[in-house]
Amino acid sequence: MGTEGKQVFLCSCNRTMPLDAASLARHLGADTLPLHSALCQHELARFTDGAQGDVVVACTQEEQLFTAEAGTRAGVQALRFVNIRETAGWSAQAKEAGPKIAALLEAAMLPEPDPIPVVSYKSSGQVLIVGPGGAALYWAATLSAQLAVTVLMTGRTAPAAISGARRFPVLSGKLTGLSGWLGAFDAEWEQENPIDLDLCTRCGACVRACPEHAIGRALQVDLDRCREHRKCVAACGEIGAIDFSRRDVARSGRFDLVLDLGATPWFRQHQPPQGYFAPGADPVAQAKAAAELALATGEFEKPKFFAYKASICAHSRSQKQGCTQCIDVCSTLAIRADGDHVHVEPQLCMGCGACTTVCPSGAISYAYPSAADLGARLRTLLRAYARAGGRDPCVLLHAADGAAAIERLAREGRGLPARVIPVEVEHVASVGIDLWLAAIAWGASQVGVLATGRDAPQYREAIAFQMSIAEAITAALGYQGEHFRLIAPAEGAHDSSGDAFDDGTTTDLAQLDRSLWDWQAALAPRVAATFAAVADKRRLLGLANEHLAAHAPIPQSVIALPAGAPFGSIDVNRDACTMCLACVASCPEAALLDHAETPKLRFIEANCVQCGLCAATCPEAAIALVPRLDLTPEAKAPRVLNEAAIHACVRCGKPMGTQKMVLAIVERLRTHSMFAEERALARLTMCADCRVIDMMANERAADVREL
Repeated sequence: MGTEGKQVFLCSCNRTMPLDAASLARHLGADTLPLHSALCQHELARFTDGAQGDVVVACTQEEQLFTAEAGTRAGVQALRFVNIRETAGWSAQAKEAGPKIAALLEAAMLPEPDPIPVVSYKSSGQVLIVGPGGAALYWAATLSAQLAVTVLMTGRTAPAAISGARRFPVLSGKLTGLSGWLGAFDAEWEQENPIDLDLCTRCGACVRACPEHAIGRALQVDLDRCREHRKCVAACGEIGAIDFSRRDVARSGRFDLVLDLGATPWFRQHQPPQGYFAPGADPVAQAKAAAELALATGEFEKPKFFAYKASICAHSRSQKQGCTQCIDVCSTLAIRADGDHVHVEPQLCMGCGACTTVCPSGAISYAYPSAADLGARLRTLLRAYARAGGRDPCVLLHAADGAAAIERLAREGRGLPARVIPVEVEHVASVGIDLWLAAIAWGASQVGVLATGRDAPQYREAIAFQMSIAEAITAALGYQGEHFRLIAPAEGAHDSSGDAFDDGTTTDLAQLDRSLWDWQAALAPRVAATFAAVADKRRLLGLANEHLAAHAPIPQSVIALPAGAPFGSIDVNRDACTMCLACVASCPEAALLDHAETPKLRFIEANCVQCGLCAATCPEAAIALVPRLDLTPEAKAPRVLNEAAIHACVRCGKPMGTQKMVLAIVERLRTHSMFAEERALARLTMCADCRVIDMMANERAADVREL
């Protein structure tokens, strides 16, 4: 696409980037492309006075400045930013980065994706502070001016003193349950101390009455020191706050926010729910959490990151478990089993997208952006790069924290190689094998994924496994070299100086530099694909695989894949199979079919996602999964796996099933007491009508014999 209807502002950042504006204009299909050197400084008026229509600014550092300036111009309809400095201009190969810059500029001109549904949160500032008395009461006093605080002091004793002024509810006990999210946390606890602080008037009568001094300023009984004189009960009198035989200990409440000061957080998953803070005993972390809590009131929105199509979900059928990959990989515990399908809690989903990457059928898809939108961006980048004369492009997928690492690499190292095109996504786990293989088909030499220390371990495992499948396909087709690479920090990684990272990640710059600069270009198809990106995962995979196979250096019909791959066939043991066709009813992808006229088990391999439901359902255990990729046209057509002769009723000749199934039933019931008589067993070979007729005839014959 060209710059028609778009206005591009290009700046060399004080001439630190060797930009060829004439060449870039030619590649972008523009007559001219003005080049600035200090657009954010003494040339700012050129932007303020000239910006109009759809504007693209090749600078992200001064995004706030240019946004404010554009706000003064009524003619600016849209404003977008693209980073060409850290991603291309500041590189040891900056002079060769022209094709990449052209590609980045052209991709920035793409229209914004369509709006998607949002998930709403509402917090009125009701916060539960759980933890040891001293810390809990301190932060409650600090936050009570801004938030509605409730304190749940934990532990058998509470050494902190409770103020005489009742500024917020103070409870004591043990947290027994906590669930929910920002604006809707349900907490449950049990009162463990005889003194109910919610009823206590803080008069101090119990403190003075206790002969063992087992009650201190925390107004809780130290049960280790207490000798059961019960003088405190008498002193409390009608208030009734002290009860050593209390039975109604269960308590519950709903809160908008939770500050968990316990040594062990309640939520153990990698990403706890929004609105939950667990800084532990670290005072600095506690202060940071308190600052965030103070701002967590009001109404909030986030995108609904996923879309779910239950009809093709391969999780379960008829209480037989199939695929659980999305449940297993989710780091927020937002996905749970829900009968034959799964349920995704929108409020708990943080948008990592790992579920969409591992989903073999595409039942869960990423919506922010969709695979079609991101695919269109990748295709535009690769086409523009090739048109500008670039060779061997490597797509580097990264999230926002990866962008910080790339920026540091540009400032402190060699920057990115000229052929490495960075593409920022919401989360690196949200892009999977469908778009990776499509990128290779569109002309990419390689696809890299830049992970950081913030990523959940299961995400890296999932990405690495999916990459092993993609690499097996390209390698088998003769595309030489390493096409897919997960660039992730090693355990305990540090930067080259050994200092902590400013961006909070553990990206090792030296490792990142080596991974990108030492990565030799791999073989790509000699002809780039022209198919458009589609949202359907299986369809996009099919288009990519077909193109790779059509231009493969080593043509293949069938490629063996590791167990767990989303492609494959099934083996049916014909001797064991009774043609009951239970597997057909269990298949969610219509890969297994029956026949309308004759007993046949048919199979469409292109539809199979290797979920294993057919094997789990088969009562004869006659089905085995065969992970592989069949690239022949026959994979899209039904083929017969088994067939059987029809059994006709021995009395009237009516078809009633397959011979093998009827004979199997007869053999299994032969030793049952109900079929001890040969005649009763023979009725199993009759249709329902003839079975009744035969039973009545035998009864009449028996009556005649008795007479």
